[in-house]
Amino acid sequence: MAVLNKEYFKEELTETYELPAEAIAFYNEFGYVKLKNVLSAKVLEYYGELITDLVFKLNQLTKPMEERTTYERAFLQIMNLWLENEEVKEFVFSKRLAKIATDLMQVQGVRLYHDQALYKESSGGITPWHADQFYWPLSSPKTVTVWIPLQTTLMEMGPLAFAEKSHNVEIGRDLEISDESEAFMNEQLKQFAVNETPFDLGEVSFHAGWLFHRAGANVSGKARKVMTMIYMDKDQRVVEPGNTYQQADWEVWLSSKPIGSLADGPKNPLLFTY
Repeated sequence: MAVLNKEYFKEELTETYELPAEAIAFYNEFGYVKLKNVLSAKVLEYYGELITDLVFKLNQLTKPMEERTTYERAFLQIMNLWLENEEVKEFVFSKRLAKIATDLMQVQGVRLYHDQALYKESSGGITPWHADQFYWPLSSPKTVTVWIPLQTTLMEMGPLAFAEKSHNVEIGRDLEISDESEAFMNEQLKQFAVNETPFDLGEVSFHAGWLFHRAGANVSGKARKVMTMIYMDKDQRVVEPGNTYQQADWEVWLSSKPIGSLADGPKNPLLFTY
């Protein structure tokens, strides 16, 4: 039975999700979209257990919460789990999810930039306002992250919140995740509506690389377990790193590909193409 279940789970990860017609227009206007019933409870349970085992196996952040920085209190962050486990690789390489990313960005295909598990511990603090692409030496804004809660995520767990349409402005694009980014953007983002709502089991979100987002503290008494994949246009090119974080990303995730070349290094496989 376990073998049959596993094959069924693999099939679900490749089946096409019927993307609502209005989802693409919403994503383009607001910079994000939340989609219900993208993954079944069984798939999330099966792969969630594997992901959780890897997170605790690979985690090296063991300092007491009171000794951590704001960034460290936000979550345990483990990257490129697909290189550690073949079954987790099945999840990360899901054509179902990669096709949604392709269609939302209105491109011809997507590559993986990297995956990352983001586990906000039961006493974890806020995730400050930030835009992900601050960290990425990539040529175009055609990037998107899928945020996949591995459990129903109520408000007290710190679901992702989105500053609607903030991907269209350039304020704050030089800020890393920090207390400073939280304070600055709290003031600046008064001009934007903020969507902060719970996530049902099986509901996921996709947000653009330059969209500002944050998450509240986890006061639920349970860990908030989330898996993410970052997708980029298959024709994305590498640019000169503009800060130390981009320099590190260029070396680690982009395998130091030559500036101006396609971002198609060994860690950036093609996940979907038309």
